[in-house]
Amino acid sequence: MEVQAEMEPSSSISLVAAVSYGIASMAMVFINKAVIMQYPHSMTVLTLQQLVTSLLIHFGRRMGYTRAKGIDLATAKKLLPVSIFYNANVAFALASLKGVNIPMYIAIKRLTPLAVLIAGVLFGKGKPTTQVALSVLLTAAGCVIAALGDFSFDLFGYGLALTSVFFQTMYLVLVEKSGAEDGLSSIEIMFYNSFLSLPFLSFLIIVTGEFPNSLSLLLAKCSYLPFLVILVLSLVMGIVLNFTMFLCTIVNSALTTTIVGVLKGVGSTTLGFVLLGGVEVHALNVSGLVVNTAGGVWYSYAKYRQKKAKPAKLMSDLEAHKK
Repeated sequence: MEVQAEMEPSSSISLVAAVSYGIASMAMVFINKAVIMQYPHSMTVLTLQQLVTSLLIHFGRRMGYTRAKGIDLATAKKLLPVSIFYNANVAFALASLKGVNIPMYIAIKRLTPLAVLIAGVLFGKGKPTTQVALSVLLTAAGCVIAALGDFSFDLFGYGLALTSVFFQTMYLVLVEKSGAEDGLSSIEIMFYNSFLSLPFLSFLIIVTGEFPNSLSLLLAKCSYLPFLVILVLSLVMGIVLNFTMFLCTIVNSALTTTIVGVLKGVGSTTLGFVLLGGVEVHALNVSGLVVNTAGGVWYSYAKYRQKKAKPAKLMSDLEAHKK
């Protein structure tokens, strides 16, 4: 399914895109955590995900399974910032999972709407409503409370996760802008993103010293069937997540994508306490996560009401002109 940005998406496509992104995003957090627990070279994992994505789309285009166009130099230059911010986001997110448990990771990532709103104000989209602003502040307060009660607090891990929030905000805003202005499909943006990522990521794994040790360790680990299954799942879900994320951002908006991310975090936070371990339960930590989640749900409700009110206001304006 390829959705062109210039076409007005139907409500069913918008809903499917949002739900698919939510499910893929939730699954990817746990799959990546499982991989990183056994294989610490996160940059190599990301490089493999992008390489597999590029090859699949390339051969799919050659075999006629997708109508995605080939590489255009002018388009590649426009999307280069998207690729850089995307890979920086994923790289910092993967690295943060080494020291941050899943519930706290999700709580920190819920700060993305705050960053998106700030970016919107800076880019001239106007100020948020009172409910939106208060819900975002509640989410941030919950994150701080939860951090104070986190016995496994890792300052470096927290710093990596917060940096990931910044880069996620930038690439979401840029993806929305690129898709709307250039009329690129979700498949095409994903192809450009993965293709442009490869030189950047290859350089990083060499400079950071991951390569070639990471490759020899990966080959050794792949002889263990459970790890191989998780790794393949990670590569496949990386493609699914990228596609659904770009699709959701194009047919809906960057803000919708962040709202979906907040809502899926409710289930992920709950599962995070019982799956994969690494969580020490403390009353302050749990209270903070509850506040953080409540703020996220309130934020989503406020944005839903705001979006629903716009058509009504537009209709009343049209009726006023008729009189």
